[in-house]
Amino acid sequence: MNYKEKLKFLREEKEVTQEEVANILGISRSTYNDYENQISILPIKHINILCNYFDISVDYLFNLSITKKYFSTNKEIDLKKAGMRLKEFRKENKLTQTKLAEILHTTFSTIAFYEKGRNLISTTFLYLICTKYQISADYLLGRIDKKITFDKNKDK
Repeated sequence: MNYKEKLKFLREEKEVTQEEVANILGISRSTYNDYENQISILPIKHINILCNYFDISVDYLFNLSITKKYFSTNKEIDLKKAGMRLKEFRKENKLTQTKLAEILHTTFSTIAFYEKGRNLISTTFLYLICTKYQISADYLLGRIDKKITFDKNKDK
């Protein structure tokens, strides 16, 4: 993943400390420091909070797009919508749950739980899908309603 520099830049641009951002997330400064330095991976729920706070898209944070924010963004992630979008993506790419699980090095049941809206997709799996298939993380999470795909050579 590649959000390390962007997180630090956004924080410094807004002139806030790691402690202040950590308080917004409800975590310790050292935990946030680990996120900002990519020692630990940011959970999607924290990514969503940070994107709302910095007024940016997940795609921008993930360096999938130069688009800093989208016109109409849902502030909350709907587990059911995110699950339906993942299932829609999988079917459009002619992937079974088992095949997607193999690609992500996880289990069939993990994919099934995501698609049923029982669990929110992990940051790592979301990032892998979005970079491999050039699809918007914001769309898959239900933060935007317009389906966006990226041209590998054009949009970054």
